[in-house]
Amino acid sequence: MSAHVLGLHVNPDGGVPKHPVSTLGVTKVGCLGDKQNDLKHHGGPQKAVCLMLESVMEMLQQSGHPIGPGTTGENVLIGGLQPDDIGIGSSLIFSSGVKLQITGPAPPCKTIQASFLDGQFTALSHKLDSHQTRWYALVIDEGTLAIGEDVRVVNES
Repeated sequence: MSAHVLGLHVNPDGGVPKHPVSTLGVTKVGCLGDKQNDLKHHGGPQKAVCLMLESVMEMLQQSGHPIGPGTTGENVLIGGLQPDDIGIGSSLIFSSGVKLQITGPAPPCKTIQASFLDGQFTALSHKLDSHQTRWYALVIDEGTLAIGEDVRVVNES
């Protein structure tokens, strides 16, 4: 199974949930049509794009959490990858030519608590479980992402 883009999400008013779009422009400073209300903790070049793996979302759903695409603020939902496939420094190269580099985990906060049983948003905490996280990425090569396009991971070690 190859990795591919399953979902693209933005919220022009900021916050969550982020709403589905069919294409997403990504620039060095963020995703077009998306807004971050808390610029101290979100956004900027090192946190320009928020990514989530479908496998992580499915693990959480199987535990009973009502999480769904866009509900935890991710801009890009990727299918076909497992948590160990990416980490800090991994590059994601999309068939459109967009290139992202993982800069770190996206820590959970109370604004996403509706996606979790009893508001337990720390179920998506990299510190508590490195297999249950969202990631922030730096945009190396700008462009437009589309649903269904392929993603290749390059881990340089």
